[in-house]
Amino acid sequence: GFLAALEQDAKERAQRRRSNEQLANALKEQGNEAFRQGDFALAILSYSEGLQKLRDKQELYTNRAQAYLKLHEYEKAISDCEWALKCNKNCLKAYFLMGKAHLALQHFTEARQCYEKMLQIDPQKENLVKDCVNEARLEEKRLREEERAEREAQAGNSAASSIQELLQRICSPGQDILYYTGGIRLLAEVVSSCSGQTFFRTNNGFSILSHEAVRGAFCAESRSPAEEELCVSLLLLWQAVCAGNEENQRVLMAQPGVGAQLAELLCSGTAQLQRETLALVSLYSESEGGRRLLLRQDLSRWLQILMAFIKSTDARADSAMNILSDLIGEKRFQTQCQATFSTGVLPLFTQLLVCARQVNPWALARGVALLGSLCADVGLRAQLAQSRQCWQGCLHLLEECPEYQQCVFAVLGLMMNLLLESNGTIQDLAVPISGRCLALLSHQDGRIVTRATGVLSRVLAASPSAVQAAVEGGVVKKMLKFLKAGGHLTSTYAIKTLSICTKSSRRAQEELLKGDKRFRLLLKLLQAGDELLVGNAAFCLGQCLLLPGAASSLLGSAVVPLLLRQAGGDAQRTSVQQNSAIALGRLCVAEPRY
Repeated sequence: GFLAALEQDAKERAQRRRSNEQLANALKEQGNEAFRQGDFALAILSYSEGLQKLRDKQELYTNRAQAYLKLHEYEKAISDCEWALKCNKNCLKAYFLMGKAHLALQHFTEARQCYEKMLQIDPQKENLVKDCVNEARLEEKRLREEERAEREAQAGNSAASSIQELLQRICSPGQDILYYTGGIRLLAEVVSSCSGQTFFRTNNGFSILSHEAVRGAFCAESRSPAEEELCVSLLLLWQAVCAGNEENQRVLMAQPGVGAQLAELLCSGTAQLQRETLALVSLYSESEGGRRLLLRQDLSRWLQILMAFIKSTDARADSAMNILSDLIGEKRFQTQCQATFSTGVLPLFTQLLVCARQVNPWALARGVALLGSLCADVGLRAQLAQSRQCWQGCLHLLEECPEYQQCVFAVLGLMMNLLLESNGTIQDLAVPISGRCLALLSHQDGRIVTRATGVLSRVLAASPSAVQAAVEGGVVKKMLKFLKAGGHLTSTYAIKTLSICTKSSRRAQEELLKGDKRFRLLLKLLQAGDELLVGNAAFCLGQCLLLPGAASSLLGSAVVPLLLRQAGGDAQRTSVQQNSAIALGRLCVAEPRY
């Protein structure tokens, strides 16, 4: 009786819950649809009806809190988030929305606590939390700056009245264009302090862009000299207003069309306009927050635009490369660059390489190095490595401008990055690439010699013809010379180059045997602490032991214990054990006395 009644009651309650859950889910979907349509009041009503059916459904609380946020009912949003956390103490969405509500109420400490709790629950949300905390920091900073500016204005700060008066004058219609230019120049002089920047913002200073004469000069496709001067004045004003002021940077970039127009000004062909635009963009690119604002714009053309300044012979080239250096590591920038890379950037880059003597060599070197950094993106690297024009441009610069040492060094670095790829273009051009690098092995700059050796260590594997040509060109003798000199990086590249050559060229084996008496260099490398050196040295030795008499030259040396130690060792690279074992086997076969 009693137990049966209990069981029946439990079944009925479970059935009611299933029924209520179905109704709550249906009402949640109704609310979601209303939210998508922008009818937040109706969404709240649907979520509320759903909660009447199922009081412990967390999603209904967080969804309703999100709708309350849209209607600026922040206290109600916080309350719903607290109820959601009673349902699920680790609800990330509840902490996120509660943080937003506290931020809107200027409860900065509480907002940060919500975001920190998110990170404790899910460390993978580090980037999201970082953005949220930064938003709270900027909002608190903005509030403090405006409170201080208000106090200074009430105390009779002269800058406050001057800024207000100048803004009123600039906004008066029907004046000559020089009138507006002069007013903006004066304004730029009085907004340089932190309070001045704040007075400008709180007096709606950014609205001057809506003035017909000002916007006309800023957005014109072609400008008269007077309009150019007005536009320059506007850029100088924005530099003064935005320098070190993250809130003003945000507000400026939020003005309609500003981001797109900056790109047009960089392409304007007017040196002064370009110079001041670069100076303004630099204010953004130099800080993480500023870069984040820039990256919200469409920057798909910016790589091409900034690279074009390499043709400039003045400070514009350096400014453009500085900006590019700031942006190049940003993943979003790399992604945007893909849109115009093959059609815009590659042809321009090739042209710059071919015309190296007509452009700024220092800027070109930086541009090449930055493009090399961009190769961290596998998709962009593949496009570059596939481009025959790119390779031919690199070879042209190496051949025609060997005295431009920074450019040569940068191009060799780019080539090393591109040789991480394997494709038909590299195979076709492996002979001229290796030939050009072989010629650079006599360069007076040791850095260039090292990189040329590095390129050889990667390109020779792409083509047997390249190996043959390199061996005929004396590459074995050169590599042995570098190994004797003992530089670690150059030695790493040199022994790798020798391993490629000795793998397929009997002549290379013979020259190595002749040049390294009793294999003293290889035996020394077998004792190195670097597994790359050891593995390649063992491989070269194994290849040379195929030659008649090679094994006999090692009698009386410590080659057997060295190879045994490496073959039976615990090196992380299995090639060390494998190559050492093969060399040991060939040694014993070739010379029975072992």
